[in-house]
Amino acid sequence: MTPIRLPALVAIAVLGLSPAYAALKEGAKAPDFSLPAAQDGRDTGFSLYEALSKGPVVLYFYPAAFTKGCTMEAHGFARALPEFSALGASVIGVSMDSLSKLEAFSKDEIGGKFIVASDAQGKVTRLYDAKMPMLDIARRVTYVIAPQGRIIDTIASDTPGNHVDRALAALRTWKKDQMKR
Repeated sequence: MTPIRLPALVAIAVLGLSPAYAALKEGAKAPDFSLPAAQDGRDTGFSLYEALSKGPVVLYFYPAAFTKGCTMEAHGFARALPEFSALGASVIGVSMDSLSKLEAFSKDEIGGKFIVASDAQGKVTRLYDAKMPMLDIARRVTYVIAPQGRIIDTIASDTPGNHVDRALAALRTWKKDQMKR
């Protein structure tokens, strides 16, 4: 039997990024959680329940702070924060990085614009089916969650480019639907 080589393992892990793996679908109840978090370099906590009491939440999971794609994605969410705020939504980024790493990331890369949470043990990442198979990092998955705790949209892809626009579009559609009621 031939041993599996590192490139084969990497290919298997990359296949785990497929959108088909996102288990939580539109209409599903978002699991509640609390995590240690940072904003602008300072420790803070994050509670989904508390955040939802103020409006919709854009919950995005990303593989690792300070990597090219994840930094690009964080910058995109930070730039679009005024649009999210105008829709009454807050943004929270979650990775399996340590809190100390996220303290630096929150200050150096996103200027304290939103909270990033540390799920170092991966419990919440697994709850949201966002853990990359065989690796201790999150997959790139974004959930848009209504204040009642229901998922409005699930965005799963290995590229960070479309998460911000799709999350904004989902919130705009949700907001229009709310106004009709």
